[in-house]
Order: sequence, then structure tokens, then C-alpha cells
Amino acid sequence: MMPLSSGNELRNDARSLPRLRWRLLQVLGVALLLMSPSVSVSAAQTPNNKPHAHVYLLRGAFNIFSLGMDEIAEKLHRYGIYATVNNYLAWPSLAEEAAADYKAGRVRTIILVGHSSGATAVTEMAARLGELGVPVKLAIGLDPTSHETASGHVDRYVNYYIANGLGTPVTKGKQFNGVLQNVDVEKNQELGHFNIDKNQALQQKVISEIRAAAL
Repeated sequence: MMPLSSGNELRNDARSLPRLRWRLLQVLGVALLLMSPSVSVSAAQTPNNKPHAHVYLLRGAFNIFSLGMDEIAEKLHRYGIYATVNNYLAWPSLAEEAAADYKAGRVRTIILVGHSSGATAVTEMAARLGELGVPVKLAIGLDPTSHETASGHVDRYVNYYIANGLGTPVTKGKQFNGVLQNVDVEKNQELGHFNIDKNQALQQKVISEIRAAAL
């Protein structure tokens, strides 16, 4: 007869199930994305070829759970702030693009915002830009699905996450000299992993941060 699992083991298994399900969804999402064209949505026109701020908004897996990124882009457009929306898998090429624009003087301020796997990609993209010698004015994560360590030349990094859910806090790396703020929003019962990017109050906070950084 097999021994019965202890109470602690059962609790640990129960806590791990949501993350396991999410990992399976991510794997499936990557497979689907590899079979579909890349997504890039521009939310404003470059003003007169003068240096400006570029906000990179990164969706998570499937391109269907992070449509709050599109809403934020549209709202930024109303303020005249240039923004693009891409899936998180595009971050390596976006980092190269951002570095080239910054070094050529076409962009003076780089801002990164992502949800879910897109929030994880924000950390990776900021680190790559740091390696290329390019600063990031502001980075914002919305419930990243894997633990990340912040690095790169980031002035301010704000990570909104839901404790005891899919999201995780971000750790400050040795090479990170900016301000890192982890904000646990678990107490807000209206927020979940799949709607945190669409919450109007949180969107307004994100937009306010972006507008201040883009000045």
C-alpha cells in the first residue's frame, strides 16, 4: 500500500497547480505564435522626426490575454505619446531597434511596459539594452509569470504583481542602480492575472507614470 500524502504535501501540490497549468498554456501559446505572423501595432505617429519617447508595450502569450496593452496604447496616443504593441517573443529584435534609434538620436526616452510573459520580457529587454549601453527611463511590469532579476540602466522599475497567484516580485540585481518598486495588489479583489492589464484604475497609474517619464 502506498503511503498517504501529508497535509503539507497536499497544500504544496495545490499551490503548484495554477503555475503548472500556466506553463502548459505558455508552451501551447509559443507553438501557436510560431505558426502565426508577428503582431505590431503602432499607436501614434512620430512627430516631425524629432527625438521623442517610444513606449514599447509587450503582450503575453496567445496575443489574447493582454489586450489591455492595446487600450493603454490608444490612451497614450490621445496624449501624443508614441507607442507600439508587440508580443513578448519580439523583445530581442525590439531591443536592437530601440538601441539603434536611441544611438541615432531618433529617440531620447525608452519606456517598457508588459503584462504576464510580456512583463518578464520587460526585464530581459531592459537587460539587453543595458548591455548595448542604452538607458531605459521607465519599466513597468504587470504580474510577471516568472521570477526575474532587474539589471541594465533603468531609472525606475515598477512591478505590480498579485502575491500567491501567477505573478512574482522582481529582485534587484547587483548591476541595477535605479529605483525598483514591487507593488503587491493582492488585496484588490477586482484584480486577477488575466484582467490586471485591463483594470482602469491601474491603467491610469501606468499612464501617469509614463506621461511623467516621457516629458
